[in-house]
Amino acid sequence: MKDQREEFVALASQRDANVSELCRRFGISRKTGYKWLNRDELTDRSRRPNTSPTRMPAELEAQVVAVRAQHPAWGARKIAHVLKRDSGVVMATSTANSVLRRHGLIEPAASRAATAWQRFEHEAPNALWQIDFKGHFPTDTVRCHALTVLDDHSRFNIVLQALGGEQREPVQQALQRAFERYGLPERINADNGPPWGCAEPGALTGLGVWLISLGVRLSHSRPAHPQTNGKDERFHRSMDAEVLLGRRFRDLDDAQRHFNDWRQIYNFKRPHESIGMATPATRYRPSPRSMPAQLPAVEYGPGDIVRRVGQGGRISLHGHTLRVGKALIGQHIALRPQLDRDGAFDVYFCHQKITAIDLAARC
Repeated sequence: MKDQREEFVALASQRDANVSELCRRFGISRKTGYKWLNRDELTDRSRRPNTSPTRMPAELEAQVVAVRAQHPAWGARKIAHVLKRDSGVVMATSTANSVLRRHGLIEPAASRAATAWQRFEHEAPNALWQIDFKGHFPTDTVRCHALTVLDDHSRFNIVLQALGGEQREPVQQALQRAFERYGLPERINADNGPPWGCAEPGALTGLGVWLISLGVRLSHSRPAHPQTNGKDERFHRSMDAEVLLGRRFRDLDDAQRHFNDWRQIYNFKRPHESIGMATPATRYRPSPRSMPAQLPAVEYGPGDIVRRVGQGGRISLHGHTLRVGKALIGQHIALRPQLDRDGAFDVYFCHQKITAIDLAARC
């Protein structure tokens, strides 16, 4: 509950935030929302003075070591930034680094996790979400498959869910909860594996059909190019160093408890070097596009040739039987003639082009 309050207040305090809509998404009344916003102490806030001219070096060292003990994968730059932000202690990064070295706290794993990745960044939150599974790992009872979704612009973690497999249904349920709280993104990028990718070129999966039906554009990384989802891959490296390293979980619920705790730290407390040591929450805004109560009707233009996908994922066009994918069975698709080629059509489902066909080549 405390984590929910903190997240609500952080998002509702942003400039131009729609507080009423956020109250609806968080399942609270407006009265409760404004009560949370007006409370002085939602979290344990530091009451240390802004400056401490008489503080002894030993006490400074103890503060550096204490932050490192709480967050073993954080480097000197993060620690110095947090001490200044939360305690008013001004310390050079080099000083914090020296303290870590004196105490034997510089480890190769932490250094690798702190290596920055330079990536293209979308201009606004929710322009692109990156989705992937963290490589599975064992618990004492089952294997855990961690589903992660990251906002490209802010690095805000949207979803961190411990699942027992990589099937469509639990993934769709996790995304539905995310859409209900944060709204719909413009686009989601995924790799080419299930449940969002399909081995057949141009074909959609059931999850892909659902996303596109909601008005979300779906894109896929090029095969063998995981760096296309580089920010989510970087998130996985931080997760390795700060959550998984040296830790064993009893079951999925135990893993989820640790995930929830770290997600709160990652989004709201942990400085992120790629965004100028800000926290992801300071750059994130929920999407104005709310999750609809039901899927919107599919509509096409007057010049489109519309076909209903039948058994086997096939349609008929000008005497030809064409396969467009089993995930689209029962859906209506549109064929749009290509202006520069007779007999050639682009095939669309809702807003998304899924393939192209050339009837002349089939004769």
